[in-house]
Amino acid sequence: MEPDYKKQMSYKEAQKRVKNIKGFYTHLVVYLFINAAIFIVSTRDEGFINGLTNISNYSTIFFWGIGLFAHWASVFGAGFIFGKDWEERKTRELMDREKRKTWE
Repeated sequence: MEPDYKKQMSYKEAQKRVKNIKGFYTHLVVYLFINAAIFIVSTRDEGFINGLTNISNYSTIFFWGIGLFAHWASVFGAGFIFGKDWEERKTRELMDREKRKTWE
């Protein structure tokens, strides 16, 4: 059976993770709505074809998209890229390598 302090720490970590995920999804929804509005206004005011070809209309979408990707990477990326328990495995690997060097 797990001690109470470990359960409490696990719960707090889970709460923090949920808060981070919720923050990302909120950011995504705001990004989609605001950029949809920018797209609609720019194509309506300048005409559909001119609005599509005017690159300055898409700078907000592009640069905010980079920020959104960075937010995604901070929330989901570490586990997605390195996998579960990557740090633990890498630490053991480096310790084993160092141990073999010492004894050879």
